[in-house]
Formats: sequence, structure tokens, C-alpha cells
Amino acid sequence: MESASPSYKGHRYPAEIIAHCVWLYFRFPLSYREVEELMLQRGVIVSYETVRRWCLKFGQAYAAGLRRRRPQPCDKWHLDEVFVKIDGERQYLWRAVDQYGDVLDILVQSKRDAKAAKRFMAKLMKKQCRVPRVLVTDKLKSYGAAHRELMASVEHRSHKGLNNRAENSHQPTRQRERAMKYFRSPGAAQRFPSAFSGISPHFRPRRHLLTATQYRFEMTLRFTLWDHITGAAVRPTAA
Repeated sequence: MESASPSYKGHRYPAEIIAHCVWLYFRFPLSYREVEELMLQRGVIVSYETVRRWCLKFGQAYAAGLRRRRPQPCDKWHLDEVFVKIDGERQYLWRAVDQYGDVLDILVQSKRDAKAAKRFMAKLMKKQCRVPRVLVTDKLKSYGAAHRELMASVEHRSHKGLNNRAENSHQPTRQRERAMKYFRSPGAAQRFPSAFSGISPHFRPRRHLLTATQYRFEMTLRFTLWDHITGAAVRPTAA
């Protein structure tokens, strides 16, 4: 069933302006102030604080809408965790991707022990409503303990060299983390990657596998879907 586009009731700006600001922020390594400047160049006066509120309110909704329209993820899951510094303290960003690098789920936790691994796997299975055919992790023992308790029937491959897919998936978030001067709270660290991993990859087809004509056609389709998801019938055009 097709879901309705987000409600813009009470907002002074039309959907295409709001969607364009959210797209700029999540698609490119821009700050809220830089988005404000780009919109000003196009004759749209909007404050960076308004852009921030739009990204918080609509980013997750747009990302969820795009995910609902993607094909079902593959049955080979890669799990990995990476530390992030939040307000001076070390936290861990847990991430699961399929064999093509599509993000399945993200969870920020303060530890990476067996309890944390079990919590992440349980959340992942609940979201996907199934278990994978193959589970690939690095050699962290916490994964093995959680695997034996939650999905013992699933093949588990534990080897650092096999998990490059999950490790590489952290790189775009790392780049944005540095541009944002790091995360201010665990909530922010959870919200931003969740929306970012849903929106940014949508506009990043595997360019090296496409001709110029194929790439332009693919991007046209993706922008059309974005307009449908956001309810923006007409996108702002370049000056």
C-alpha cells in the first residue's frame, strides 16, 4: 500500500522548498548555515535553524519512505561496530548491511559486549522480520555469543577479511561526522546516520557501472521517486 507523503500543515514554505533543503543537507557535506546560504542565492530566505528543524522532522520520514520502496534486502548480513565520540565519551555505532552495502539497521550503544550485540541483533531481526542465510562479522567474541543465543541455525562467518562490506559502509558517516564537528548527544548520533543512510545512497547509484546516458536516466528516476516520497511535485531548478 502506498503511504501518504509527510504532512506540511502549519509550515509557511511549500513542500518543494522543504524537501530541497533536506536533500541538500543529507546529500552533500553541508552545514545548516551553508544550506541557508545556498537557498539565499536562489532567492529563498530561510534561517539555518529552520533548516535544522526541517531535517529533524522530515529526514527520518523521507528515509523511511525510500526504504519502503526498495527491494527486499539480500539474505547475507554483515555486522560491524565502530566507536564514535559523543560529548567527550566513547560510544559505539553498530551497523548492519546486506551483501550489496544497503544499510539494514543502525544502533548507538555505550558498550560492545555480548549484551549489546544481542540487543542489536534482536532489533535487527525484529525490523527485518526474518533471519539471514549467512551472518558475517569480524572476530569480536560478542557476536559469537549473541549468535548462539538468537540465531544458532544461521551460518556464522567470523573473519576480519570477510567483513570489508560493513567496514566500508562506515566511511560516508565518518566523513559527515568530521564535517559536523562530531555528534553532540547519543540521540543525535542515532538520528543522523539513520536518515543519512536512507537518503544519501538513494542519490548515489553505482556510477562506475553506468554509461553517462544510463546514469542520467537512473538519476531522473530517483529524483522522480524523491518528489513522490516528499510530496514535492516540482523541484527547485538550478539558477
